[in-house]
Amino acid sequence: MTHRRQIVIGSAAWLLAAGAGAANKRAKGGAGRKVALLDDGAPDVVTYGLRDDIVLFAEAIAERRELDVEWVKASLAQARFIPAVTRYIMPPTTGTAKNWAAYRARFVEPIRIRAGVAFWRANQRWLGQAEDLYGVAPEIVVGIVGVESIFGRQMGDFRIIDALATLAFDFPSGRKDRSAFFKDELEAWFVLCKSEGVDPLAWRGSYAGALGMAQFMPSSFNKYAVDFDGDGHVDLHASAADVIGSVANYLAEFGWKRGLPARFDVKPPTETSERAALLAPDIVPTFTAGEMVQRGAWLPGAALAVDSLLALVELQNGDAAPTYVAGTTNFYALTRYNWSSYYAMAVIELGEACGRQERLQR
Repeated sequence: MTHRRQIVIGSAAWLLAAGAGAANKRAKGGAGRKVALLDDGAPDVVTYGLRDDIVLFAEAIAERRELDVEWVKASLAQARFIPAVTRYIMPPTTGTAKNWAAYRARFVEPIRIRAGVAFWRANQRWLGQAEDLYGVAPEIVVGIVGVESIFGRQMGDFRIIDALATLAFDFPSGRKDRSAFFKDELEAWFVLCKSEGVDPLAWRGSYAGALGMAQFMPSSFNKYAVDFDGDGHVDLHASAADVIGSVANYLAEFGWKRGLPARFDVKPPTETSERAALLAPDIVPTFTAGEMVQRGAWLPGAALAVDSLLALVELQNGDAAPTYVAGTTNFYALTRYNWSSYYAMAVIELGEACGRQERLQR
């Protein structure tokens, strides 16, 4: 006779129930109770099994999205709770100082630059076509793919369904609850699997459920990924063409402007109140170049001529003086890919470094 032990995830309560009959019944115990199953045959694997809230979730998304309800239920029943995911999703330790120089060094480094040059040279055709169609320069696409996955070398090794289920149904305490976001992504995952003919248990990605070279979340895949090579499928794991087209399409959808630099050098005002006024909107482009100059900032002549609002972006360097740039609307578009000015700058500078090296090797 098969024996299973029932575990309440996120609780100190452990409910033991012997016998297949007990294991095959839904856990009872009132609203909000979360019970998963741990098979004695694999004692370190906690599956989501017959939890009432997950069954209800499966039934709801199946009806809403016109999915096979038994397919959704059977897939979710095999999803696993991953303790590491709940650790990785937590914010940095309180008191950790932001440091742009250290952050930059992680991404603008020889391994990524060499891989970026190889990626660029192997995919010049697709990078050119993406720029023609979407207006996004090759160095920006290359920078994103390099930062996200080192051009496919690091795409994540968590089953996507496990990562999303863990964060949807057992989001850890100690930070703002984002379980609703991950429930939406889990729903989008099933939509993706149906449209692309994918086994929901097959694909792997990041601890947050992002997938492929471009590390798209499932909802972004459904909205913005494109079949750029025209083979009838969108493949963000192995098709560099689809990756390039999808990244460029994403940025275009978020307002990328052809030919506009993403940032300019800037010297912030020396007057504290004027600098604070320019920093108040954070990364949101708010000021004309003239307005920034009137408040005491210095900008190069090229910045004075662009048709874009600007933001004074401050990048902290630990105990050292901050770095400042003037971000355009294209800089802001980059932060819609990852909501971080440090990320956007890493993308820009890695792409530029790859571009310089690629030109030297021609």
